[in-house]
Amino acid sequence: MADRLRLGIIGLGAQGGYYAGFLAAGRVPNTTLAAICDTDEGKREVAAQYGVPFFTDYRELLASGTVDAVVTTIPHYLHPEVAIAALDAGLHVLVEKPAGVYTRQVQRMLDAAAAHPELTTAIMFNQRTNPLYQRLHELVGSGELGRLRHTNWIITTWWRPQGYYDQSAWRATWGGEGGGVLVNQAPHQLDLWQWICGVPTSVFAKLAFGFRRDIAVEDEVTAVVDFGEGATGTFITCTHDLPGTDRLEILLDAGKIVVENSKTVTVTRLKAPEQELSKGMDMADVMRIFTGGADTSELMSTETEVIESNWADQHPAVIENFAANILDGTPLIAPVADGMHGVRLANAIHLSGWTGREVSLQPFDEDAYLTELNRRIAAEGAFGVREEA
Repeated sequence: MADRLRLGIIGLGAQGGYYAGFLAAGRVPNTTLAAICDTDEGKREVAAQYGVPFFTDYRELLASGTVDAVVTTIPHYLHPEVAIAALDAGLHVLVEKPAGVYTRQVQRMLDAAAAHPELTTAIMFNQRTNPLYQRLHELVGSGELGRLRHTNWIITTWWRPQGYYDQSAWRATWGGEGGGVLVNQAPHQLDLWQWICGVPTSVFAKLAFGFRRDIAVEDEVTAVVDFGEGATGTFITCTHDLPGTDRLEILLDAGKIVVENSKTVTVTRLKAPEQELSKGMDMADVMRIFTGGADTSELMSTETEVIESNWADQHPAVIENFAANILDGTPLIAPVADGMHGVRLANAIHLSGWTGREVSLQPFDEDAYLTELNRRIAAEGAFGVREEA
């Protein structure tokens, strides 16, 4: 293979068009835009402007010999299907988030990737390139602050007006998109949360469907998860909070992390694990702490830092990393297998919201989920149901 990866884009909507633009502009030094595929014949002109071949059938692109790899900027339900076809054609694949809509189809994609170890399959979790979250991943994973106690993420900066949902008939439908904020906007946080804190064992959730927007799917989510060994977490998101909040808290045995707006991080380190400090203190110590009479520097230290990340650099960085893995073996930022975690948690949150029950993630009842999903797709009457449970 040459020193540059030939990448084809399957799906030239808003996201695919964005990728085509920065690839053609040379912003990914080890990757070149090599082909475009879209079912809309009108997009042929765009491909001509970039000087690359155009296809209306992705299978023809896969068989053309013009690309080494593809990226799937297409509707969520199609991600696994196209990825599997690309792998079978001997091509590397970068899957756009989410990995799919439901776990069964994602597992088929993971099985196909495992059957082709000579090929690279990754997922577009661009926010993993944010140095702030990379640092938290390393800090929590190192064990320096001890075991997780609880974590909360309020991420309501996903405001969308009604006009956003009215753009297309498939948007915010069970049959066309597969869900609302959990499937479209919040997959990045569902990934980062589990990448940093671990994978939950169960979830109980309250969801509102069409709460403040004229849509069928969820626009309001409150989920409580169990990480095991007493550790818990809450995840709150919506698309109707215009001011919005982005606040992540992680409490551990020997410290606490607070992140505001995905750029300001405050790390508090205890001088000893909290339980050890507790054993050596009495109510007089409590009074001194809360009335300002104690020197808290003997108990803890706190540092705050602002860590900037340019959003416009994140997607090119993931593609550059994907290409580097293929060209020289550089470790992947986001292997495709990691995409299962977010899909499974989103599925479990949906299932809990639909049934009013706590739902296990390990194992996860994908048959129950698919039955409930198909019931809602059938009720919409606009799309065919998915595979039978």
